[in-house]
Amino acid sequence: MSALPACPKCSSEYTYEDGANLVCPECAHEWTAGAAADADDGPRVYRDSVGNVLQDGDTVTVIKDLKLKGGGGTVKVGTKVKNIRLVDSDHDIDCKIDGFGAMSLKTEFVRKV
Repeated sequence: MSALPACPKCSSEYTYEDGANLVCPECAHEWTAGAAADADDGPRVYRDSVGNVLQDGDTVTVIKDLKLKGGGGTVKVGTKVKNIRLVDSDHDIDCKIDGFGAMSLKTEFVRKV
């Protein structure tokens, strides 16, 4: 009997192979064999547009004009954003920008100063 890894979602030991995927019959979670090893590598690492590692409290610069939804204006290239906070959502950075207020940014549009 082959030793398949336990389900990364519910830890069930009754996993089985279905083609290239592994399947859990208890919670119906499907994953590839390589994804199971990558799932628990540790905390998420946030990187800016050029690959620098970002941390809470860093200062970043906007690298592209960003139009705000609702006609609130445009955040211009070169705008410095101080004291960022990293969050795990669709936009990775929560911050306050002078003249605009609180907003969320994606890491792909900033560069660490």
